[in-house]
Amino acid sequence: MLLDAYEPRDERELRDVRRLTAALDTVDVWSRTSPLHVTGSALILHPPSDRVLLRWHTRMQRWMQVGGHCDPGETDPWLVARREAEEETGLPDLAPQPRAGTLPVQIVIVPVPEARNEPAHEHADIRFLLVTDRPDDACPETSDAPLRWLTIAEALDEVEEENLRDFLHRARGHV
Repeated sequence: MLLDAYEPRDERELRDVRRLTAALDTVDVWSRTSPLHVTGSALILHPPSDRVLLRWHTRMQRWMQVGGHCDPGETDPWLVARREAEEETGLPDLAPQPRAGTLPVQIVIVPVPEARNEPAHEHADIRFLLVTDRPDDACPETSDAPLRWLTIAEALDEVEEENLRDFLHRARGHV
């Protein structure tokens, strides 16, 4: 599995990777009904303009990267992140960022608050970098989930979560 070769960058990430690795042996981390389950997400980069695409997350009420849950039968976080990114942005040309490839750039466990039909739970979010050559083709999936192209500096001013700020810093070297 891709976790075997992954190199955590700090103690928190090391703890998260260890928790996810242990969970793989005890629960179905691919099912969104598990209290801790895998999600795949990505930052979409447009290297010629040094910009990154953020999406408004209605439930969380903040700007975030694109991504989401595994569909039934999916067990490859890279494919999940790629599928979700295309669904949420309409960008058909998404490709792996050449230096990062299909390897994760960050793995983080994030808490998700209780919602109307869903108890509080955690996402083991496996994060990747994607690139597009057609940024002007980005189209939000729904009207309540707008998209914004920003420089990484601008994106850092918009995001609140420290783990996403870290993801943006890691992406900075890839735009």
